[in-house]
Amino acid sequence: MSTPPQTGPPLAQVADLQTAMQRPVDAAQAALAIRRASARVRKWTRQTFTFVQQETIVVDGGDRILRVPDRPLVVDANNPLGVVELADLGGVQLTLVEQRDYIRNGDELTRGYPWYAPGRLMGWPRRNLGIWAPRVQLTYSHGYATVPDDVMDVVLDLASMNLTNPQNLRQEAIDDYSRTFASETIGNAQLTDAHKEELASYRVNLASVRPT
Repeated sequence: MSTPPQTGPPLAQVADLQTAMQRPVDAAQAALAIRRASARVRKWTRQTFTFVQQETIVVDGGDRILRVPDRPLVVDANNPLGVVELADLGGVQLTLVEQRDYIRNGDELTRGYPWYAPGRLMGWPRRNLGIWAPRVQLTYSHGYATVPDDVMDVVLDLASMNLTNPQNLRQEAIDDYSRTFASETIGNAQLTDAHKEELASYRVNLASVRPT
């Protein structure tokens, strides 16, 4: 099951793009290029990146470890983590408590451990102990207060590629001068292999999270 599309504010600002390109650019064109580049980065990584507070979603469980879809997970006094195992077929709906019902380790929530016999609360009723319910509701905060520099660099590079050739030309000639544009700058610029390598550590594997 695929993740829903990630949305949010631009991952860079017009002033950042002007600085990166070392020349003035039309503000409206720059904003559009950044927005399109941000969407490309979010789609490939399956991450929002910008901070989102107290979003409620339902994800598939059924395993010992549940990984939150958008990362990093933010939990503090202003951003509590709410975890509810939803009832199916007459089961009992449970609101879970950290350290009693599950263990949080970074972006992973572990329902139980196989090396000791879990208590009654460490597993879904009527299922194997230590296993998450089939459906789990999360209310959680996630993302970065400031977009990571390497992510912003990719967004700015992709936006610059779009602005370099806004008319989608393969070749341009003026009098005795001519230039040929790189294929990456033609049309709607796509992430290059170098971009993907830079973003690889942020990319979420579809097999690791399954929002319903």
